Amino acid sequence: MSRSKWKGSYTEIFKNKDIKQIWSRSSVIPDFLVGKTVLIHTGKTFKKVFISREKVGYKFGSFANTRKFTNKFKSLKKKK
Repeated sequence: MSRSKWKGSYTEIFKNKDIKQIWSRSSVIPDFLVGKTVLIHTGKTFKKVFISREKVGYKFGSFANTRKFTNKFKSLKKKK
């Protein structure tokens, strides 16, 4: 079930001096952050993300991956 329209989109932003920290990855990117850099929490560290016009309306979590990509095929080739 989606969020009702009269409530608006869910955003939660914390200011830490000049840089804004995002702890809630499920919050929606508002349009007043266009052209600014924010720190998005990945569960372990913060990742810097520049907010552009195309990212407005999406969720913060889609731009900060939490899993490390490992290419398993390269390690299999080295063993042979």
